[in-house]
Amino acid sequence: MSTFRAWRVHQNGDRIAGAVESLPLPVPGEGEVLIRAKWSGINYKDALGATGAGKILRRFPLTAGIDVAGTVAESRHPDWRVGQPVLVNGCGLGENHDGGFAECVCVPGDWVVALPDGLSTRDAMILGTAGFTAALALTRMEALGQTPEQGPVLVTGASGGVGNFAVQCLKRAGYTVHAVSGKPEAADWLQRLGADEVTTPEALGLGHRPLEKARWAGAVDSVGGELLAGICRHVDLFGNVAAIGLAAIGLAGGARLETTVMPHILRGVSLLGISSANCPQPLRRQVWARLGEALRPRHLDEVVDRVLPLEQLQGGFEDLLERRVRGRILVDLASPGRPDNQ
Repeated sequence: MSTFRAWRVHQNGDRIAGAVESLPLPVPGEGEVLIRAKWSGINYKDALGATGAGKILRRFPLTAGIDVAGTVAESRHPDWRVGQPVLVNGCGLGENHDGGFAECVCVPGDWVVALPDGLSTRDAMILGTAGFTAALALTRMEALGQTPEQGPVLVTGASGGVGNFAVQCLKRAGYTVHAVSGKPEAADWLQRLGADEVTTPEALGLGHRPLEKARWAGAVDSVGGELLAGICRHVDLFGNVAAIGLAAIGLAGGARLETTVMPHILRGVSLLGISSANCPQPLRRQVWARLGEALRPRHLDEVVDRVLPLEQLQGGFEDLLERRVRGRILVDLASPGRPDNQ
């Protein structure tokens, strides 16, 4: 194998577009690992970057894809051996370093995570950055004392990639989960995933005073804006609110947060920023280990919207941006052209 295929994104003036290209097989340098990729997944961040809808990619041309899982094909790093199943997410992959939408990926060995025992490479990419971010949010909340005994945890954007995994991870950890989705038709699905209650943003009835009646012990929010500000006013003593998203280009409610310090100084509410791309590697490996064991979602296959080969990524990007996707889009990198139903 002297060449491999990848979804390569180019910039031509103001136009950003991508397509499948054949590239020479990379030779790993000192400390690097060459991964024979099996699976990836399309994240909202990927769709923004690969289409130019958001300023995600830092250089061109670039192979897109912020996640990948496969096996080590060649290693010049002492921690990794040929044939070992591994994954990579974040760390600049698919942003300033050639990413995971490729049959082969060459990365610094320090970025690599051993595949958890409880996950296949396919499972890992159903989870991908979305599942990792949800589990990271819960891990950060629990580090500040969050427990199921405190009461229900609210999840906004629950029918999205991060949101549905937040519902599942919280449920696996023993929490009562209240899910919020702007898609009423997703209610039954969210209840199957573990939500104890499902409502819409409009039906939440959030107050506007600096402090409102405490209704939740914590929250995982991927919407932002007025919704996030309102939720903080309703969180109980020493609860934690994890904020997730892509600032102005990714948060449905916008990046601006207009609130007061009252929930934080009178109730001890903590607002936690969750940055999956920049997560320290020891914590990243800890979170992935939890996803393979205690936090492993029980309904992984149920969140797969479709499986695409490299050639069909453009349609996946467009559907994700237009919110025509429920759950995850998997990318099959080992079986080019495989039909979606196989």
